[in-house]
Amino acid sequence: MISALANIFVALLGLAGGLAVGSGLVALLIVLDLIPRLAQIANAYRMSVWFETAVICGSLYWTFADFMNWKLSLPSGLFLSTAGLFDGIFVGMLAAALTEVMNVLPILAKRMNLSDYMVALVMAMVLGKTLGSLFDWLVFQW
Repeated sequence: MISALANIFVALLGLAGGLAVGSGLVALLIVLDLIPRLAQIANAYRMSVWFETAVICGSLYWTFADFMNWKLSLPSGLFLSTAGLFDGIFVGMLAAALTEVMNVLPILAKRMNLSDYMVALVMAMVLGKTLGSLFDWLVFQW
């Protein structure tokens, strides 16, 4: 009896956690307007349904892959390069969308009188992120 109640509790806890994380992701995508912004940048308004479908299919695929312990048997260099490229594109677009929505750069430049140095400010942020990531991957993780 206690074992069955414990299993029900764990199932409800997992469901609640999944709903919370899923709702947070959907709220983030909606608040940041990531998919409409991607369609605008790519000048592909008619293909926004494909972008949305790709996000949903990717979420479902990786959920099943995680639950079913699916393994990909691809050459490691090719797979890691491709996965790293797509991960980097996603994180970069998410960070850019967050920065754009929050209007961080114009406010920062205006308050610190750096409006003339906006390109240098953006490049410093990009190079700092890149060098920090490389340091973490190549030095700190080893």
